[in-house]
Amino acid sequence: MSTYSAPLEDIAFSLRHVADLDGLARLPPWAEVGLDHTEDLLAEAGRLASEVMAPINQLGDRVGSVADGAGNVTTPEGFRAAYQQYAKSGWTAVSADPEYGGAGFPLLVDVAIQEMFTSANMAFSLCPMLSQSAIGAISAHGTASQQQRWLPPLISGAWTGTMLLTEPQAGSDVGALATRAERQGDGSYRLWGQKIFITWGEHDMADNIVHCVLARTPDAPSGTRGISLFIVPKHTVEAGGKLGQRNAVRCIGLEDKVGIHASPTCVMELDGAVGELVGEECEGMGLMFTMMNKARLLVGLEGLAIAERSYQQAAAFAAERRQGRRHGTGPGEQAPIVEHPDVRRMLLDMRARTEAMRGLLFLNAAAHDRAAAHPDPASRRAAQQRAELLTPVSKAWCTDQGVEVAGVGIQIHGGMGFIEETGAAQHWRDSRIAPIYEGTNGIQAIDLVGRKLPMDNGAPLAALLEEMAGLEQNLDQAISAVAQSARWLAAHPGDDSLAGAAPFLEMLGLTVGGWVMARAGAAAEQGQAEEPRRAGFWRAKQTSSRFFLDQILPSAPALVPAVTAGAAALG
Repeated sequence: MSTYSAPLEDIAFSLRHVADLDGLARLPPWAEVGLDHTEDLLAEAGRLASEVMAPINQLGDRVGSVADGAGNVTTPEGFRAAYQQYAKSGWTAVSADPEYGGAGFPLLVDVAIQEMFTSANMAFSLCPMLSQSAIGAISAHGTASQQQRWLPPLISGAWTGTMLLTEPQAGSDVGALATRAERQGDGSYRLWGQKIFITWGEHDMADNIVHCVLARTPDAPSGTRGISLFIVPKHTVEAGGKLGQRNAVRCIGLEDKVGIHASPTCVMELDGAVGELVGEECEGMGLMFTMMNKARLLVGLEGLAIAERSYQQAAAFAAERRQGRRHGTGPGEQAPIVEHPDVRRMLLDMRARTEAMRGLLFLNAAAHDRAAAHPDPASRRAAQQRAELLTPVSKAWCTDQGVEVAGVGIQIHGGMGFIEETGAAQHWRDSRIAPIYEGTNGIQAIDLVGRKLPMDNGAPLAALLEEMAGLEQNLDQAISAVAQSARWLAAHPGDDSLAGAAPFLEMLGLTVGGWVMARAGAAAEQGQAEEPRRAGFWRAKQTSSRFFLDQILPSAPALVPAVTAGAAALG
């Protein structure tokens, strides 16, 4: 019951009919990279995901990564070999800069590929995800020398990357961090401090690990204004890229977690580790957001990926498990539980939420691409604002949905879902971290209401709502509720708006999900007319679209009282 099959048709459908991959293909950076072969690329990634990564998912959960007490971490059997195959096949390089060995594809294609790897083995997928964040930060803010030194081995997958942000006293309040960095005579820095919750901070899958570390120089101001960003490698790097001595940054322990057991979550100690500054001193928090914003999109992807995996397993179980009788069941026989209406409702709910998440995340990734590549400055600016508006929704709404869908998957298994043997519980356990890390979902809601809604006097949200209007009656009611709630939040700043931030984010997530599903339903109707040989696929798309619009989306307007209750309702 732990197998995984890449949903290639579903992914291709969302790429073309929701995110408009064909439109991206006409933009200058991607006119010549071969986007017409995207489905072949997806198929190849899907094979690696299903044949190599998925089979070691349960083993990794059961065994976990192990620290030896001397700073070394051993990953479960099969993980190192899987990573070598992943890197050799070039999957780290999909959307990276060709100047440093990347393939130059849009982020949208990269996100579609990463969905499959994350579904197959979420714990494994976190390692290359962190590498992509490090690549993004160095690409955007590193000097030419730093880019030449660090990007090629990161993009090739020979080395991996991490983010060292959190400290025991500085979690969501990053400005409270105490790790210190002292300037050296040769222009380098030495760093001292302790970091916790460091995903893949130490492992045996690659020869070097490039840590992106937030620290404070001795004369820096307090709070986030005094934070700087440093590159601190596990091994120092000599001229020509040769690895030097082991740096004074090491893992001093692994956390014992609810899920993602194969992913080593490290306590890292810096004891005079050699590092180099990225950008200028005291610019670190702004630079780190380059990493965090992409990471938040990819964490949102974890909600989608785990939901897809959980749905596949629940659907397979429901087709095999026999309990009870239905009309037409012979005496002494039991019907497959998929024939019971309530089980079918749960499965359709899982599928509809999963498809809505996919559409939202793909739209968000495509907005990032258009912001980077559209030739028209006004279009770039609008796309950037769209990406910024959708990022907290992608992260928070999709990870909350992932937990909910994985929980329904357990329910469909009945008692066997509560037994670890089936693997259904692992999906829920793995999913539960996603609403917490890379900025808790509460922080995402605050970011949405406090920073993203007021952008450009509310123009990005207004443009989004205008674009969504007129497709479907239930969608129009949800749009009206979002507009009403946004006006109330703007008129009630401070604690009143913060008290309504989380339900507003949920409302907006449901509404954008409804827009995605309305568009998908219309595309499926057209597809049925143009390609009748795929009638089953088109009918399934129309069914999940109708279910979301009729049975899930109506909960969006119902959230208006929660959004507008104000802080007094909290006692």
